[in-house]
Amino acid sequence: MGSFLAYFYGLFRWEVLLWASLTTLFLQVLSNLANDYGDYVTGVDGEHRQGPDRMMQSGRITAKSMKRAITLFSVFSFLTGIILLYVTFHGKINFIFVIFILVGLGAIAAAMKYTMGKNPYGYRGMGDLFVFIFFGLVGVMGTYFLHTLELTGYVWLPAVSVGLLSSGVLNVNNIRDEKSDEVSGKNTLVVMMGGKKARVYQLILVSFSLLLLILFTTLQFVSYWQFLFLLTLPGFILHLKTVLTSYDHSKLDPELKRLALLTFVTVVLFGIGVVIG
Repeated sequence: MGSFLAYFYGLFRWEVLLWASLTTLFLQVLSNLANDYGDYVTGVDGEHRQGPDRMMQSGRITAKSMKRAITLFSVFSFLTGIILLYVTFHGKINFIFVIFILVGLGAIAAAMKYTMGKNPYGYRGMGDLFVFIFFGLVGVMGTYFLHTLELTGYVWLPAVSVGLLSSGVLNVNNIRDEKSDEVSGKNTLVVMMGGKKARVYQLILVSFSLLLLILFTTLQFVSYWQFLFLLTLPGFILHLKTVLTSYDHSKLDPELKRLALLTFVTVVLFGIGVVIG
């Protein structure tokens, strides 16, 4: 999304897209590995857990191997992040360069501290906030800034939109795992507010996300092609219908993939609309 916005404003750089994508990929893998490790060590991934088997829970990966993989992808994330900053600033180290290094280290720490270490923030109902910040604001606006070296216009609207949808993916995950998380002492936002309110929260996240994209497109209108992303609207409606009406947690597992794919396709269609518009 950040790269599409940079293209829309005429300041796109291929090298930034390449290294930002690699850094994001490594951070996502790191987050998944750390989540698997942390939930297993704390006992959250027990016999009551819903959804597919995790790697450590199923015995396919040992704790030692998982820690080694976590370390490896932490290094990968940091190195590609450094290269991203190097190509962005043409090898010149300045104040903003240092700020982005700190942001990158914060992203690595956030990926690991969600379930790992003492007092992980994911067990205190703060996972949604950190996902919103790093997958939305930092991911979109940070990438846009590295393309353009400025923050202009209404870039924050798509950034907030992507952050809300990303939080929606986590929320569905936590609705599915509500019972097992409550038993194991993992106090997610869903456990705190209850399943019924969490479903209303999901409606708010998805609805406001789409409204923000519509608002951005209306304010920055060039061509009707920019509304191409609305082709995903039926998919979002189906997703919300399932989440709002189904209290069989096993039926919510497919909604994780559905919402993640809908988010991805929405961003791609948004980008196509921007490019051909």
